[in-house]
Amino acid sequence: MQNADNAQSQKQLKLLAISMLVVSFLGFLDATYLTINHYTGATLPCSITHGCEIVTQSEYSEFLGIPVALFGVLFYLTIFLGSYFFLEYRSKLYFKITAAMTVFGVLFSAWFVYVQLGILHAICQYCMLSAITSTVLFVLGIAVVKISSPSQSPSVTDQE
Repeated sequence: MQNADNAQSQKQLKLLAISMLVVSFLGFLDATYLTINHYTGATLPCSITHGCEIVTQSEYSEFLGIPVALFGVLFYLTIFLGSYFFLEYRSKLYFKITAAMTVFGVLFSAWFVYVQLGILHAICQYCMLSAITSTVLFVLGIAVVKISSPSQSPSVTDQE
């Protein structure tokens, strides 16, 4: 029974890793686009919302002179690589660390959503896409930690 449970958890972790690869790649593309835009000064086409320029040119778009989008690139790349390494080497420990790192993404995204809505009163659709991808990664990360952690309750076979 335990081998079947282990095989099932490995299947679930593999599916989660693939999902995290896809979502982090989308986040990476989005953050890379914003970073390139920041350095080139190109105008962002804002087709869904009407606040991209306000948000991306605000004082909140940089931290210590570095565009926050570049931090996003590094975050998504880290999650992507951690997921890839799990698929390649099957290290649950590193995958749990990768999953735990998603907390940073969701916290920073929450801050930036607050900045957009509460301070700037403008919404950047690309920034909101990043907030969505980091939130999805966080939810997937919770599932990774839950599945890869040993069960706290005794199983039926443990009680007999």
